[in-house]
Amino acid sequence: MAIENNQVVSIEYDLTEKDQTEVLDSNIGHAPLEFITGKSQIIPGLESQLMALSAGDEQSITVPAAEAYGEVNPEAEDTLPAEQFAGLELKEGMQLYGQGENGETVMVTVKSFNDENVTIDYNHPLAGKDLTFNVKILDVRDATPDEVLSGQVGGSESCDSGCGCH
Repeated sequence: MAIENNQVVSIEYDLTEKDQTEVLDSNIGHAPLEFITGKSQIIPGLESQLMALSAGDEQSITVPAAEAYGEVNPEAEDTLPAEQFAGLELKEGMQLYGQGENGETVMVTVKSFNDENVTIDYNHPLAGKDLTFNVKILDVRDATPDEVLSGQVGGSESCDSGCGCH
């Protein structure tokens, strides 16, 4: 039976660039990735292709860049004064975390730098890349009403019972 919206899906995966062998990310041998379908919790191209599968299925899924982390936006760069990076040992390609305009955490990549300026790139490191996920669906279940409301697997359970979440 195919996966539907508002279900909790647990997957095991490894990720490579299309037609490459180097594994960029994997949770094999670790905790499964759990998400609620229809809540935009994983990249759209992967979620849409997973919806046709069922628990126990294994599949290699290729997701085009536009349905993954998007195409590279050449305007998503900024040049900032080097003093804003004082105390950091900068390297081209290194990833840094900062705060966006609305207080959210943003990841940037150092593109280039000199004594006066640092050019940073706001594109996701996988932007512009077609990705291949080798996926095994470990479990599929209906989300609880709390999970559907909160958008989080496990919902908004009370922890009065000493479940160790504090």
